[in-house]
Amino acid sequence: MKVAIHPVILSGGSGSRLWPLSRAKYPKQLLSLIEQKTMLQATIERAMNLANAQTLVSEPVLVCNQEHRFSVREQVLALNQSPAALYLEPSGRNTAPAIALAALHLAKIQSTDALMLVLPADHSIENGAAFASAVHEAARLAQAGYLVTFGIPASSPETGYGYIKAGEPLLDGGGVSHTVAQFVEKPDVATATQYVDSGDYSWNSGMFLFTAGRFLEELQEHRPDIYGAVVQAWENRSEDLDFIRPSSEDFLACPSESIDYAVMQKTTRAAVVAVDMGWSDVGSWDSLWNISAKDTDGNAVKGDVFVSDTRNSYLRSESRQLSVIGLDDVIVVETPDAVLVVHKDKAQDVKKAVEHFARNDRKEHMEHLRVYRPWGWYEGIDAGERFQVKRIMVKPGEKLSLQMHHHRAEHWIVVSGTAKVTLDDKEILLGENQSTYISLGQTHRLENPGKIPLHLIEVQSGSYLGEDDIVRFQDTYGRSSS
Repeated sequence: MKVAIHPVILSGGSGSRLWPLSRAKYPKQLLSLIEQKTMLQATIERAMNLANAQTLVSEPVLVCNQEHRFSVREQVLALNQSPAALYLEPSGRNTAPAIALAALHLAKIQSTDALMLVLPADHSIENGAAFASAVHEAARLAQAGYLVTFGIPASSPETGYGYIKAGEPLLDGGGVSHTVAQFVEKPDVATATQYVDSGDYSWNSGMFLFTAGRFLEELQEHRPDIYGAVVQAWENRSEDLDFIRPSSEDFLACPSESIDYAVMQKTTRAAVVAVDMGWSDVGSWDSLWNISAKDTDGNAVKGDVFVSDTRNSYLRSESRQLSVIGLDDVIVVETPDAVLVVHKDKAQDVKKAVEHFARNDRKEHMEHLRVYRPWGWYEGIDAGERFQVKRIMVKPGEKLSLQMHHHRAEHWIVVSGTAKVTLDDKEILLGENQSTYISLGQTHRLENPGKIPLHLIEVQSGSYLGEDDIVRFQDTYGRSSS
């Protein structure tokens, strides 16, 4: 009889230590950091590739922040996959509530015996065969009532990971399956060194496999407050296009807690499967350097970069020529609106820059110059007193909301493609090099009726140019703002 696996993909992280490439509104799991596919797409494909003669793999259940919903949905559809469910968190509450949403979905829609393979969307795994073997072993344990985590052999005294001490061997697992004797959260260097030298500890990968019913039972026993809040939020859920929204009021009332603290450190049924599969949580620039292809000088180079007399560095250019000369062990990352230069030993401190921007009401930690929307994207080109200029791309068949502005007028100039423009009660078609003017307070809409992307330049002028100066009358995507 085939084993049925239900992947649960958690896509709620912000990836602040990978700034300036990762931003709160477009975090690392949505980026192509290692390969052509994004990390989210690679995670989904990795799970779907588990299907074989012994294993069935169902369509994934995804949990993401509502800010990322359209990007997540688009990336899943680009794989020709249809998620079994896409749950939207109104605000992150860590992993225990997110996993509980998926567990409730599977327990009610499928069965309490449904096997949940919980995968963060922002991890890298090089050895897919080793991963598949570990999942097969973990499924046996989960069917026997265990809550299984995957342990990565601790090869160095990392202080950014949690550690797992293996207990008694289980189910003739060939030495890879054990009870969990102890969970340890991010030790100091001296303690981590002792763990690595002992050989008894593995890194906690943050990936899990258990049945939906077992997880919910353990959550209800050990954290009834989280269980009750998530059940209430799930029962009062609503559907919005392809998304499922748990009750915002109930979910925001839920305590924020990780699955490790809420369940795994308290249960007597925790098990660990040890697996060496080339795993990385890609949690910082130095960890990305570790798993990237390198030249003969140990440099990982991406984009238009000139390198001279430089070694063991990660060098990445996104929008212009970057030259790095006479530096070793550095990280240099260029984006259109920010540049990071940091020694590899200080890679964990990148979050200090993010905290600085947040304290000073800056936006560089929140979004890129190019801002993605369900209909396409826009990108700032220039701005000054009472004006700003943007590039806009609208995907074929998509359209912006029917809207008006109280404080600004707009000029639209078509660069390529065809624009269908609504101005009050009339519609016009614009081709390349044609333009139109939208006066302050005029109802308008932009649409791409063609088969190729529509590119245009928008010039805004007025007393206030913020994105929140939008009054929507109709919107295909169910939005009330921006």
